[in-house]
Amino acid sequence: MRRWSTWPRAAAGAASSALAAAVFAFLDVLDVALCLVYALVDGILEESPARCYCHIRSPPDDDEEVSDTLYARRSAVRDALLGLVRVATKTRTHRHRAPPEKPRWSDCGCKSCVAWRSGAGRLHVVAKEPDKPNKDAAGTESDETATAENNAAAIFVHGFTSSSSLWAETVFRESSVLSNTKLFAVDLLGFGQSPKPADCLYRLRDHVEAIETSLIEHNNLSSFHLVAHSMGCIIALALAAKHPHWVKSITLVAPPYFLACEQSASQVALSRLAEKKLWPPLLFGSAVMSWYEHVGRTVCLLLCKNHRLWEWLYTLLTRKRDVDFRVRDLTKHTHHSGWHTMHNVICGGARLQDRHLEAVQAAGIPVMLVHGVDDPVVPVECSSRHLKAKLPRAELRLMPACDHATVLLGRERGFAEDLAAFWSSSGSHRDYAARQRVNGGC
Repeated sequence: MRRWSTWPRAAAGAASSALAAAVFAFLDVLDVALCLVYALVDGILEESPARCYCHIRSPPDDDEEVSDTLYARRSAVRDALLGLVRVATKTRTHRHRAPPEKPRWSDCGCKSCVAWRSGAGRLHVVAKEPDKPNKDAAGTESDETATAENNAAAIFVHGFTSSSSLWAETVFRESSVLSNTKLFAVDLLGFGQSPKPADCLYRLRDHVEAIETSLIEHNNLSSFHLVAHSMGCIIALALAAKHPHWVKSITLVAPPYFLACEQSASQVALSRLAEKKLWPPLLFGSAVMSWYEHVGRTVCLLLCKNHRLWEWLYTLLTRKRDVDFRVRDLTKHTHHSGWHTMHNVICGGARLQDRHLEAVQAAGIPVMLVHGVDDPVVPVECSSRHLKAKLPRAELRLMPACDHATVLLGRERGFAEDLAAFWSSSGSHRDYAARQRVNGGC
């Protein structure tokens, strides 16, 4: 009886797998065809066209932060077709050559998208000043409160295809809960209103250095809390590992972390975070934009370059004056910045995460892990099993009935209250860890 009851489910699964295989085989063919089309059009419209990664066999040996997933994305159909293209066109192996520092023909060149060129080249940062300090019974500000206000700061780092708006439109509106703390939300390099240089590979260190110069050094921050979501967690851990003496605590929301197996850590991250599935739609979109360089560029050509049209249609259909920040942020990047950040940070950064986690653990930095139980993008076991094993002292908060977005959106007040409580306790935890190191762990 049980055998017959499971048969429809097995048949449906087989049919779904066959359909997915057919769809992605078609995308393999389409991507190779678009490779030829873009090579022709770039040669006509660009003075110094950049060669795509289809014709580069391996990453440079001297740069461990350039991900091998840029060059090796295993697909039998795609590899066979590219082999035929190389033979037919007699294409040689070339090293990557970035285009000149100006928008490509397929990128948007509107005023808002290139406004950063007239500035100093720093990242765009949104700052939220702390509320007015508490006063004592006599109506004067206490020295303790003044000192806390002057020293307390927090840096918020967004995830992929997002921006500082993720924090400015949510947690910052609950800033009364986070009193006496100056809040900074940054647009990462290549996203939002920050610079989107075409000659950058958007490696992990590029993002970290941009935060250092544009935010930390520019605001003379000597200590701060770190709060990050999704891909931003990888960048936050790298920053904390580089400057552990600056970081008072780390809060990681839906952090992507997978244990390496027979594959490289980069390949594991690609296969888990961008698995070739048709459902749910968010995962399908991630797979298309991560596995197919030229299909992804076409999507950006249609959406990002024409973002003003789509924003106008959005306001027309919804009858709202302002575009929802989640919709707006999807287009606020170039294909060059999105493609390289996906591979060199999310995939390439996976190879460095163990090293960064060891540095954070050794420094005794308090860590809080927040994860939605129903997250379809970054599985909950990334926090509950993998990261908790690496950071046994970390505080773990699993949010029932929450996914990758609603772990923040819709529970802003609760999240801010969790942050306030964690920040309040993190000082004593850090002092205890310091005493443990001084006493040899006794």
